[in-house]
Amino acid sequence: MASAALDKSVPEILPPSLDATAEQPPLFDGTTRFVFLLLLLLLWLTVVYMLHVSICPASLDHQEFQGLLFILTGLQDEIKLVPLILQNRPAWYSEKVYPPNKVPSLEHKGKITGESLDLIKYLESNFQGPSLLHEDPAKKEFTEELFSYTDTFNRTVFTALKGDMEKEAGPAFDHLEIALHKFDDGPFFLGQEFSLVDIAYITFVERFYIFLSEVFKYDITAGRPKLAAWIEEVNKIEAYKQTKTDSKEMVETYKNKFMA
Repeated sequence: MASAALDKSVPEILPPSLDATAEQPPLFDGTTRFVFLLLLLLLWLTVVYMLHVSICPASLDHQEFQGLLFILTGLQDEIKLVPLILQNRPAWYSEKVYPPNKVPSLEHKGKITGESLDLIKYLESNFQGPSLLHEDPAKKEFTEELFSYTDTFNRTVFTALKGDMEKEAGPAFDHLEIALHKFDDGPFFLGQEFSLVDIAYITFVERFYIFLSEVFKYDITAGRPKLAAWIEEVNKIEAYKQTKTDSKEMVETYKNKFMA
């Protein structure tokens, strides 16, 4: 992808969501399709065939996939968006399109690609748009290191919802605070440059920030100035602001999922 500023607007008009009664779109007809889902009131993700997204401590949920919007901003003319309804998704998706039955997925050049981080890298390599990967060896290595930590981070915090929040989740947020000091020439994980690492973490972290403060009275930024500055800086990015969901809705959703 070519270097570009992330200042374009996310498209506001989406095609109708497909449910179990919908006919399967043509497959491998030369069209690039991105299948994603609309979950509750959460915003759409971006490109491929579909997404089995559930809030689960052992896996990345819809929040990370929202980050794909950043990468796809400006690609809406190249990629046909196919939104699915998770609770009533078509059987043909797993039977004929993507057997893992996960979303998002991308149909491109006669094959289907899935898994969020793999998709981010695929889009980076195959489409023109904002470049969010870096050639610097140290930054590439650190990117992979932080990508590999995403599951551990989310699992730790989700598990802590049933235990001692500060004691159990604190080290996970400390890990991010330390990571934000790695390249100390800017507010992002890779310094001055907003990158895929920021995308992978911000929607999780900010939701935790809001939810834990509201429900547990636990401020994840207390004593973590780099984390606080990072959240503030990402919130200056217009594309990110357009993907955010209503905080009250999010808190209620998390309460229903984790506090019932």
